[in-house]
Amino acid sequence: MSELSHVDREGRARMVDVSAKADTTRVAVAAGELRTTPEVVRLVRADDMPKADVLSTARIAGINGAKKTSELIPLCHQLALSSVDVRFGFTDATITIEASAKTKGPTGVEMEALTAVAVAGLTLHDMVKAVDPAATLTGVRLLTKDGGKHGHWERPEATAAETGTERTAVDASAHPHGASHRHSHAAAERPSGDAAGADAFGAGRRAAVLVASTGVAAGTRTDTTGPRLVEWLAGLGFSVRGPLVYADADIAHGLSDALSEEPALVISTGGTGASPTDATPEATLKVLDRELPGVAEAIRQRGAAKFPLAALSRGVAGLAGRTVIVNLPGSPGGVKDGIAVLEPLLEHLLAQVAGGGSHE
Repeated sequence: MSELSHVDREGRARMVDVSAKADTTRVAVAAGELRTTPEVVRLVRADDMPKADVLSTARIAGINGAKKTSELIPLCHQLALSSVDVRFGFTDATITIEASAKTKGPTGVEMEALTAVAVAGLTLHDMVKAVDPAATLTGVRLLTKDGGKHGHWERPEATAAETGTERTAVDASAHPHGASHRHSHAAAERPSGDAAGADAFGAGRRAAVLVASTGVAAGTRTDTTGPRLVEWLAGLGFSVRGPLVYADADIAHGLSDALSEEPALVISTGGTGASPTDATPEATLKVLDRELPGVAEAIRQRGAAKFPLAALSRGVAGLAGRTVIVNLPGSPGGVKDGIAVLEPLLEHLLAQVAGGGSHE
């Protein structure tokens, strides 16, 4: 686009007329970070701030901010939002913020997603300022948008200015359909040996949770598996993207999405059965460089010991570059079994993949 859409030929601000545009499903995802102190991060994660329930308050504030975007940004249209989702992650001294907004209408929801991030971040600042008045809200940016005449857009790879401390604060992007799997450059820059193992457990370790479900993607059913995995991984100190939800037919795009930020770990749920639409194992095998058959089999055996039909899961596990990918069944029980198998071996596995860790 070579012209500013909100300025007319005389240079005056205007509200764009969208009456001729078709109603389509539109989704936008934005992110940002609150840079603070390790003490604040610890207090927020323990829900032990002077102003309690920090994340829930910030989440509601972000949702309300998205709903009031047209009141705050003068030239924005009023939109009937289908959903707004605000999520948080952590590094040693950063609280990451990710917001997605969805509507079905004639114009996009980029500003709603960005406003949700900004308002959630400002609310976090208000909640933590008694402990850290120097906390800084930074990096508020659009990550992806879908729908309308132009289809999918995703934020280009980081510029040189973004590859410093801002990028180490862990981006929380989501839903870039068709994003490429970029792992070779990062792998070349990683240290080897024990230093690499330590890097895998540092403040920047990232994970992505991917949900394969046509029903959840269409909004006709509620997923409980993705949020459970996000909660578990956050408790282990990961900064988590997702849950990234894709229909079964789009799961290959979902894997590209999940791998696009080169996380240490991608865990998927759903699409591992024998149904004609279950395609997660096939899509996963196409991106794997090496398989970890023992991991997938241990998850299958644990489930089958209590529920014989769990043996029908075709989930696989393996390595795509230096990213560990594990498929879990799309049921609460399957996720519970996966967590039980993964938790005792996960850090050792990630250390080895990063080039460190004991091989004994």
